[in-house]
Amino acid sequence: MGRLLHGSATTTEAVRRAIQHSQESLRSLAKHYGVKQKTVAKWKKRNSVADLPTGPSEPMSWPGETSEKVSPQV
Repeated sequence: MGRLLHGSATTTEAVRRAIQHSQESLRSLAKHYGVKQKTVAKWKKRNSVADLPTGPSEPMSWPGETSEKVSPQV
């Protein structure tokens, strides 16, 4: 059917595309694909079948970077 894009994904791009092009009710689509109606509604509303990025848009810090709040005690 396709690959899951991340560990929490409940649908593949092929399933999302089928949901978006279907005229069936949210309830019947949810039952058919084994997902919640909220998931079906979300994919019906979106223009793309790609996952949206998750997590922070900018990292909090980089490895090896020290916090400005921490100052060495002499």
